[in-house]
Amino acid sequence: MKKILTSLALIGLIAAGTGAAAIAAEEAHNAAAPTHFPINEPKEMSWSFTGPIGKYDKGQLQRGLKVYKEVCSACHSMNLVAFRTLTDLGYSDAQVKSLAASYTIHDGPNDAGDMFDRPGKPSDHFPAPFANEEAAAAANGGAAPPDMSLLAKARGVERGFPQFVFDIFTQYDAGGPDYIHSLLTGYDQTPPAGMVIPEGTHYNPYFMSGVSLKMPKPLSDDQVTYDDGSPQTVDQYARDVAAFLTWAAEPHMEDRKKTGIRVLFFLLLFGALVYLTKRKVWDGVAH
Repeated sequence: MKKILTSLALIGLIAAGTGAAAIAAEEAHNAAAPTHFPINEPKEMSWSFTGPIGKYDKGQLQRGLKVYKEVCSACHSMNLVAFRTLTDLGYSDAQVKSLAASYTIHDGPNDAGDMFDRPGKPSDHFPAPFANEEAAAAANGGAAPPDMSLLAKARGVERGFPQFVFDIFTQYDAGGPDYIHSLLTGYDQTPPAGMVIPEGTHYNPYFMSGVSLKMPKPLSDDQVTYDDGSPQTVDQYARDVAAFLTWAAEPHMEDRKKTGIRVLFFLLLFGALVYLTKRKVWDGVAH
């Protein structure tokens, strides 16, 4: 009997070891060939503009604009953002006019039917770095860089159950900036063993469309000089440009939230008045 029990125990240990090895092999395979993207969920950051009373940090928006101008604008357009709207970031009309004039706008046709170049005006939009989408794709390995005007609203990663239920109560509305920040800071990670990275692409576990993307790491420490003493790090650059892109996608967010709070206050007050009126009208009436 003792021999039988010993044999059964050995068989159980062997089976358990085989099962553990199979599970480990399966996990290794899944890590090397993921079936869902992004591989890693974007890190949830703290932003001044989130929540029902959130506001943009104008200093951060100005730093983000600087990062966009000196780094991102070499490849990415922002066709829907006019220079005149930059007064919302705290710039004066003179500063906006000077900034617009630093850009060359391809305009026309003139009276002779010819296209011409002129300095930008506050009413102009940020000019695209390439003449058309085909030229943009040809200069970037076949993948045209997306326009950044609405990027912060278009790139939010869907959060599954039960997280999206909690998001209803926490008023989570920062999926876009969280994704942008994680993507920009996620380039220095090593891919799992066995993962095949297509030639000419760069591994990033936060990319929402695959294991890698055409865009190389765009930011490095001390790449952009800040005048306000803020840290000149990749993390800070990513935070600032993500905040700026959020403003670009939703410049009237603060007004919308203020209006929402006023409406809620009005509805609460109106409801209280209706209740008191009902009590007054029906007071003393037999039921």
